[in-house]
Formats: sequence, structure tokens, C-alpha cells
Amino acid sequence: MRKALNDTSDKLKLVDLVYETCDARIPYSSRNPELSKIIGDKKRIVILNKADLADPKLTAEWVKHLNKDGTYAVDLEAVDKKSISKLTDLTMNLMKDTLDKAAAKGRTGRPVRVMVVGVPNSGKSTLINTLAGKKAAVTGDKPGVTRQPKWIPTGGRLELMDMPGVLWPKLGARRNQVVLAATGAVKAEVTDMVEVAYDAANLLWDLYPSLMEDRYGNFDGITDKYDRFLMMGKKKGCIMSGGRVDEERFARLLIDDLKSGRIGRITLENAQGNL
Repeated sequence: MRKALNDTSDKLKLVDLVYETCDARIPYSSRNPELSKIIGDKKRIVILNKADLADPKLTAEWVKHLNKDGTYAVDLEAVDKKSISKLTDLTMNLMKDTLDKAAAKGRTGRPVRVMVVGVPNSGKSTLINTLAGKKAAVTGDKPGVTRQPKWIPTGGRLELMDMPGVLWPKLGARRNQVVLAATGAVKAEVTDMVEVAYDAANLLWDLYPSLMEDRYGNFDGITDKYDRFLMMGKKKGCIMSGGRVDEERFARLLIDDLKSGRIGRITLENAQGNL
């Protein structure tokens, strides 16, 4: 991670603009504060990616909040052409003066060079492939897919530098760690999946009880959160021999439900601070 941050710092001078991707479901926790320090005053667009999985009302609030803070922000579905047009239009507006000066010197058609950064599994590679119109970056539903910086032409006015996804040494409060792990920014192999799923389930029951009830059942009258977690697993058929609940199997099922959007469109943080 330190090497990736150093690479970002070294190569920043080669680009005009930075696209910083984050997960629209956790716009606070999925922004690396170390990246913000490195990017500094360089022009930047914060991309709330995976907006199709997020609560649209809270996403709109986040975009408004970020724009008010002097940052440019857009919500995005990386495979949606209308979303991409919104991003490229904003990019060209921000770069108009630079491009006009280049054209005045005879450099018509000068490309806009954009560095694409973000935490692991925030949709960077999917965004790049959509902009490039081809599979130029490796994608996967797990963190750590991009390994080395790489220039990618798009066939249009953009040239993209794909950077590895970068977390930071201390991921903040316990809540921030849970939402990063639950949405896939942290490798499952280095987490206690049952603990993450249990904490994520309790958070979701607090924020979206009707969605959780639709997906896992009604548990009115159950006051113990662990008992509720076990009953959820039982209702989903995650049973071992002897009738015990297979907690690890249910944990993986719940996390997969969350990541894929099967629970519904959810956002775990609001623009005024962590929910």
C-alpha cells in the first residue's frame, strides 16, 4: 500500500485531473485520507460509484454535500452510458481553459490525462473499461485486482492512468472497518466473516428494518441480537447436522446479499457524518 501511495505521488505530475472512486454506499469510509493528502490541490472529481446499489436519496445528499465543500462530485453507475456522459461532460468543462490554451498553441485534440484512484473494489476498473470501450483493466468482485499503474487510451479525449486500489494502515473506528469489509474493500481472507456479517446485520436492521424483514423475515419480540442473527440463518436454511445454525455459511450469504444489492438499495453513511 505504501508503494502504491508513493507511485500515486510520483505520477501525479503527469496528469491533468484525478478521478477518485468511492463506494456510494459508504462515501465516507471508502475515501482514503492518505490519497486526499497526496492529491492536494490537483483538480479532482469524486465519483460515487455503484450508485445503482445505494439509497438514491442519500446519494443525492452526498453529491450536494461534496460539491458544497469545493469538490466536484458525481454519482455513477459505471456501466451506464448516461452516467458516463455526465462524468465526461464535467471533465471537459473543468479542463476547458487548459484545452483552449493548448489549441491556441496549435495542439488541437490534446488529450486530457486522468489518474483513476480509489480504495480496492470501488469500481475503478469497471469505470475504466466503460470509458475505454473495451476490457483494458482487469475487473473482479474482490479487492487487489489492479497491481501496477498503467496508461489506458480511450479512443476519445481521455487518457487514463489506472492505479492500484489503496487502503490505509488504520481504517478508523470499528464501524468504518465493518462497512469496508462488508462491502468488499477488505479481503474476506483477513476478516472474521461471521463477526463482520453479525455487525453488518445489526447495522442494517437499525437503518433499513423493512428491507431486512422482506429479505430475512419478521423477528418482532426477539430482543437479543445474536438470537436474531441465528434465526435469520435458520430461515435461510443454513443448518448443520444436529440442527445447529451454520454461522459461517449464513455470514457469507448475508455479505453476498449486501454486496449484490439483493437486500435493496442501501447507504450506510449520511452526509452529516456516520449514521
